[in-house]
Amino acid sequence: MSGTADTADADSSVDSPRPATKAQRTRALVADTALRLFREQGYAATTMREIAREAGVSTGNAYYHFDGKDALVQELYRRIQDEHAAAARAELVTGDSLGDNLRRVLHAGITVMTPYHAFGDTLLSSALRPESATSPFSEDSDTARRAAVGILQEAVARSARTPGGRVGERLPELLWLAHLGITLHWVLDRSAGQARTRALIDGVAPLIARVVQLARLPIGKGLAEDAVALVDRVRPTDEDSRHDPAHDPEVEPSEAPPADTEDRT
Repeated sequence: MSGTADTADADSSVDSPRPATKAQRTRALVADTALRLFREQGYAATTMREIAREAGVSTGNAYYHFDGKDALVQELYRRIQDEHAAAARAELVTGDSLGDNLRRVLHAGITVMTPYHAFGDTLLSSALRPESATSPFSEDSDTARRAAVGILQEAVARSARTPGGRVGERLPELLWLAHLGITLHWVLDRSAGQARTRALIDGVAPLIARVVQLARLPIGKGLAEDAVALVDRVRPTDEDSRHDPAHDPEVEPSEAPPADTEDRT
């Protein structure tokens, strides 16, 4: 997505409000520059030194605001979640069915991410590494993950006839896992305008809603509670990283921050 029109659209779709202080403006400039370079040449091919050069700041200054490329991806996650929340909130209808509200939330998420579709596969290759800070399950992604679950929590709260109890409390997280699957499909979708992903959302949202409705019945409540228990059993923990051979604290980062961090504006 190297065309200027696409770049302009992407910038306008996820940019935060204009920062007030010089330090905030510099931080936003570094982030905007990094996201543009990620889109144009890919995540792996972009270095922090190149980001700093393109932004017109010192490399140390770039590292002062973001301690590496993973931190810049987290900034992208944050911007997308902020934009997604605003877009979804405007579409949600209180008292409507869960299927319709879920469909609105999922479509809003795809719309917000659309300018970054060409960047999605390179980000995915990084996020799929178990030790990656950009993984949606990583500790670094906790803020963005909570925000994403929060959007779905609002959709559940504003929908009619949703289950209560433990299943109702955990339903937003289960819907977030479904959202991750749809996002993966979107990343790999090469149809025009990702039309297949749009069709998937239109079909899967009411299907999920019908399955959720079963949780309100005695015959389905036990199955729903088993699903929640299964998610709890397979949830990643801190213990996983300590026993993962790939998570080697002795490995040096490929690009360490330089010493010129005295420039902090």
